[in-house]
Amino acid sequence: MSKGTIIKVSGPLVVAENMRDANMFDVVRVSNSRLIGEIIEMHGDRASIQVYEETSGLGTGEPVESTGEPLSVELGPGLIGSIFDGIQRPLDDIMKICGNNLDRGVEVASLKRETKWHFTPIVNEGDEVTSGDVIGTVKETDIVLHKIMVPYGIKGKVKSINEGDYTVTETVCVIETEKGDKEVTLMQKWPVRKGRPYAKKLSPDKPLITGQRVVDCMFPIAKGGVAAIPGPFGSGKTVTQHQLAKWAEADIVVYIGCGERGNEMTDVLNEFPELIDPHTGKSLMERTVLIANTSDMPVAAREASIYTGITIAEYFRDMGYSVALMADSTSRWAEALREMSGRLEEMPGEEGYPAYLGSRLAQFYERAGRVITLGKEGREGALSAIGAVSPPGGDISEPVSQATLRIVKVFWGLDASLAYKRHFPAINWLTSYSLYTDLLSKWYAENVDENWMNYRGRMMSLLQDEAELDEIVKLVGMDALSPGDRLKMEAARSIREDFLHQVAFDPVDTYTSLQKQLLLMQLILMYYDLSKEAIDKNASIDVLAGLPIRESIGRFKYVKEDEVQKEYDRIVNELKKSINETIGKENG
Repeated sequence: MSKGTIIKVSGPLVVAENMRDANMFDVVRVSNSRLIGEIIEMHGDRASIQVYEETSGLGTGEPVESTGEPLSVELGPGLIGSIFDGIQRPLDDIMKICGNNLDRGVEVASLKRETKWHFTPIVNEGDEVTSGDVIGTVKETDIVLHKIMVPYGIKGKVKSINEGDYTVTETVCVIETEKGDKEVTLMQKWPVRKGRPYAKKLSPDKPLITGQRVVDCMFPIAKGGVAAIPGPFGSGKTVTQHQLAKWAEADIVVYIGCGERGNEMTDVLNEFPELIDPHTGKSLMERTVLIANTSDMPVAAREASIYTGITIAEYFRDMGYSVALMADSTSRWAEALREMSGRLEEMPGEEGYPAYLGSRLAQFYERAGRVITLGKEGREGALSAIGAVSPPGGDISEPVSQATLRIVKVFWGLDASLAYKRHFPAINWLTSYSLYTDLLSKWYAENVDENWMNYRGRMMSLLQDEAELDEIVKLVGMDALSPGDRLKMEAARSIREDFLHQVAFDPVDTYTSLQKQLLLMQLILMYYDLSKEAIDKNASIDVLAGLPIRESIGRFKYVKEDEVQKEYDRIVNELKKSINETIGKENG
């Protein structure tokens, strides 16, 4: 264990000498207050330490002690439903010790040591096991079955394994290996900066169904995919992430509040326990891990919170679960990198951000993916990462947004003007994109409808036509358009208001199944096609635009799932009848 002394304090950066025996990324305890820090640079026996707590009052000559271990997280039963800070200290336990104020140097175990969990073995004595094999299970919540896996690097024969109630530190299994007996507990540790290994990465060709129409239909994300939600203040980044956390087809949700304002994180903490998980009918917290690192916590801890979150997410992915990771927001993390880089006196890159900003973001996002896990049975797990970006003033030409866009495959560009018009989700259909569309088209064709991508393409082209026609309307007015162009404008308005606009607080509209999305697309396009034919037969565009049946199409999204088909058939009959009547009137 290396012991040194402080020679410089500069905000979250502390420089200590006589640290020759320490290694890069070792966790250290700084000063007599025993603040947690991490070595981020070594020059001879001098270590530059990033301190994850407030450093005011520290002075030179105070001791620094290395633990000899990298910054690691504890992985085991007790993660689900917990609320941690950026370095995986449980906030409820800290509160018991020091009340509402976060004192410095608090040492708390990440996973509760006194809680007993019932362990049920699924292998027998004498069985051969290897890294990643499941040796038993713990029922962590009503929803989550926690699989206890053989830690990485251990392979051998099960010498003893017993069912019973254990704490996370008690031995549940002994494995006989070539290097002697290894004891396995319910908990394992993993360094946060190192991605957890897997057997094979799979192609992202299955969609992550979210029930949000603008996402599933227009800009889908694959299971194991990466997406960015950039947008200015107040455009709905956090609300969109809440919706995705609630409704996405994920077994586990890891939500990282990275440097967000305290009240936003408070919303999450208050809302999530009360939210009912639509898939199981239980509280959403029974499959959620929260990492709260609000803006009044030290800047440096933002970086740790991002790595802590993704390592926990990888652990559940290794069990064969589909995990959705929400990082809100990576801009705060980048600002922390910028501050540390400045204090280390490194050569700055664009706008003062470090030159390695892009590679750090890439290292984070590349840990997402759909994989075959280690172990003999080779489970399939997926980790989808969705990062919010908060560009100043909504200007996405700034470095963090640009570096993120080079990495992610889905861009959901939030638009303040849409948010002000109360259009939710405020995802701009003209600037957003998804590069997974081609990969996912086969899945949609096989599992929903072979014309899905065709309908999507037609709706996108109508919206683009509307944007072009809108310029003409602004100049010379709606009357200057031909009936065909006016019909395009009407159809596009229907797509915007009836399809893309979704009410998050409406019990029916908050989630739309793929089948219902398909029927709604068909109704809007059917109205357009039949009206186009009617215009060719001299029907009046004013009459077609004002048909009462359009109200039924607009209200279709509020129809309950079990009544959807019946209502669809009624609207189709009514639609054909009313349009035929308009042709009859004109030609009568």
